[in-house]
Amino acid sequence: MQFQVTNSPFNQEQTELLNRLLPTLTPSQKIWLSGYLAAPLATLPNETGQNVSKDVTILYGSQTGNAEGLANHVGKRLRESGFQATVSAMNDFKPKQLKQLKHLLIVVSTHGEGEPPDNALSFYEYLHSKRAPKLDDLYFSVLALGDRSYQFFCQTGKDFDQRLKELGGARLYPRVDCDLDYDEPADKWLEGVLGELNQSENRNSTLPTATTSQAGETVYSRKNPFRAEVLENLNLNGRGSNKETRHLELSLEGSGLTYKPGDVIGIYPENDPELVDMLLKELKWDPKEVVIVNKQDESMSLKEALTSYFEITVLTKKLIQKAAEWSNQPSLKGNETKIKAYLEGRDLLDFVRDFGPFNTSAQQFVSILRKMPARLYSIASSFMAYPDEVHITIGAVRYEAHGRKRKGVCSTLCSERIQPGDTLPVYIQTNQNFKLPENSDTPIVMVGPGTGVAPFRSFMQEREEAGATGKSWMFFGDQHFVTDFLYQTECQQWLKTGVLTKMDVAFSRDSAEKVYVQHRMLEHSKELFEWLEDGAVFYVCGDKKKMAKDVHHTLLEILQKEGNMSFEKAEAYLTELKQQKRYQRDVY
Repeated sequence: MQFQVTNSPFNQEQTELLNRLLPTLTPSQKIWLSGYLAAPLATLPNETGQNVSKDVTILYGSQTGNAEGLANHVGKRLRESGFQATVSAMNDFKPKQLKQLKHLLIVVSTHGEGEPPDNALSFYEYLHSKRAPKLDDLYFSVLALGDRSYQFFCQTGKDFDQRLKELGGARLYPRVDCDLDYDEPADKWLEGVLGELNQSENRNSTLPTATTSQAGETVYSRKNPFRAEVLENLNLNGRGSNKETRHLELSLEGSGLTYKPGDVIGIYPENDPELVDMLLKELKWDPKEVVIVNKQDESMSLKEALTSYFEITVLTKKLIQKAAEWSNQPSLKGNETKIKAYLEGRDLLDFVRDFGPFNTSAQQFVSILRKMPARLYSIASSFMAYPDEVHITIGAVRYEAHGRKRKGVCSTLCSERIQPGDTLPVYIQTNQNFKLPENSDTPIVMVGPGTGVAPFRSFMQEREEAGATGKSWMFFGDQHFVTDFLYQTECQQWLKTGVLTKMDVAFSRDSAEKVYVQHRMLEHSKELFEWLEDGAVFYVCGDKKKMAKDVHHTLLEILQKEGNMSFEKAEAYLTELKQQKRYQRDVY
């Protein structure tokens, strides 16, 4: 091979030097030299203007150490060849980083009868779950270790290879399956991988890139909710609890939706089918009759409209007054006091039973119903920790009123009828009044009994991801320690790692005298006042009717006691905290 000045970027002197040097090099020297020269150019743009990735991630799953040793050897060889190689055990790798990878090498053994090694199990389960991301930009290769005496030879490696392909990845080099004597096939695999990686510059020039244009893309919002797939639906309460608190994990992949800690999610639920059937029985109209449900002339069957479009569990004064005109029964019309009393705890089925039948059509009747409103829930996850996911904490609402058992529309939908794989119509609603301080060194105090802990889970996850150094203190309460300590394991881990500085809990039914979060605040009044004086932001989330009021009054009491303030000065202190956004509440 001879360089010519006319067809190369070199001048005459450089060309003569190269033509004297190249014939003297061995093949291995040429390979080394190409890697040496390529390394400094790894981050330079190619002719298409894209960055050529020289980063390679090697993940290993190892039970006895063989796969780990091989992975480290692969990493060393790649670095010697000019690549930026990162080697990690699968259980140390954060799955959220998977979508950012361009080149992934898997070195994994098979344990037992086709099972992943212990340190590969969590990543294996993640990759095979519904939350696994699309990997259309990924090039990968798998080196599988096994023992042919077992039925499921190299099964874990085969599973990884197949799953990465299913998720959209492209094989950089075919999978190689190794028996106990793995040195030779492993070396062959490595040489093949190196050969393909050395062609990555050409491949990168043709990699698809994400468009930055919003033209033609669907924008999801309150008016156009995204149907989010349910990934997990777990009961957080232990056996024997008086409560049922659901932890839902939803996929936002493909939605373009993002959020910050403190934001809320809106869910459009469906009514209980049993309640709909009872209502249709009382109304005596054909469930299949088609009705128009809005001004856009959208139509559906009466049963579908009462199930998914209209609100039937809450009554309004306007509805009662209008429907009373169609009733032959003594009505409430004109009696404001009686109407207000009747509304409390009753639903549309009660009203139909009490004042039906109605001298009107099904179409006229649905025209006075209110469209189903979304139910809002504090988001219980950090987008930094769980990209393309959103987690929520929902307490199932069940009670008895006026001789009938009642159910919360969305909470019992989620607790009784929604399963992983189902979808829910959702949207994100920002909440600028409930946000972490911009300075992560700022101390924070969080008071969130019951489901009020939800946003504080997102706070802790966010601060953990961001490496926040500010102090944090959480007050949590519920009925029983054994059955109702929501997210107990995570809280204990945050305390262990220092992400959460301090935590005080109150379980009201575990002692003769009921103890609530405000009682714990009083027990630590001096320290709590010191935190406030030190610039801490104070957050409250949960029940506004009683808990939030009790916490507010307790704060006033602490300020008067520890700050030697009058009641008026204590109120002014809290008012100033609100103005400074250092007293924030998310109450419902």
